[in-house]
Amino acid sequence: MNQMLHAKILGDGNALIILHGLLGMGDNWITLGRKFANKGFQVHLIDQRNHGKSFHDDEMNYEVMVEDLHHYLSENKLTNISLLGHSMGGKTAMNFALKYPDLVKKMIIVDIAPKYYPPHHLFIFEAIEKLDLSIPRRRQELEKNLSQYIESSQIRQFILKNLGRKSDGTFYWKPNISVLKQSLSDLGQALPPMSSIPTDTLFIKGADSPYILKEDLSLIHAHFPKADITTITNSGHWVHAQQPKDFFQSSVNFLNRIY
Repeated sequence: MNQMLHAKILGDGNALIILHGLLGMGDNWITLGRKFANKGFQVHLIDQRNHGKSFHDDEMNYEVMVEDLHHYLSENKLTNISLLGHSMGGKTAMNFALKYPDLVKKMIIVDIAPKYYPPHHLFIFEAIEKLDLSIPRRRQELEKNLSQYIESSQIRQFILKNLGRKSDGTFYWKPNISVLKQSLSDLGQALPPMSSIPTDTLFIKGADSPYILKEDLSLIHAHFPKADITTITNSGHWVHAQQPKDFFQSSVNFLNRIY
């Protein structure tokens, strides 16, 4: 029996499913989720498997993540959805639209291309594994320890959002860290060659991010013949967090556009 993904649902209207990236969770999107809800969408902030409050499982690849989402939509009787995915969530969205194109009306893919990405997050997982959570500590102390391995304050804050606190005052990791680390190669997989997805799709790229390069544009259009690609200035990979106003406006304009 399929286990159900955890989700927070905001608002009423046409369904907008939001899928976070690696080591993210639906709650990372709550501010933007409320804005979308205020524009007449029913927003589903999903925790993908092995993340947030969703179930842990040893299997972690796009095939099972697509089926997790399909089960969620079936149980909630959702069709004709809009799908927004960042990074790993964008890859889940692409693979979902490839398998179930009739369920997806529009799709927004945030700062990820349909190509293969070699594992490049190992330094984050190695830093996580070096943190000692066995005794009660303050978050500030954990961030200071993390700063020895991770220079970016933004990345440190992002990682530490994944901590939960036990009743004895110690912390624990909400994501299934060991499985995610083992699955990095699977999570970098490209879309199947020659696959074409007819869904109206907007790719949003952070101008300073290396995830979508000029040479990737022809691949995007090959897989997504109806793709629009927009670049948001002064933003990196977490474009939605770095330039939320521009990101939201680009997204809403696309979702409300009538062809």
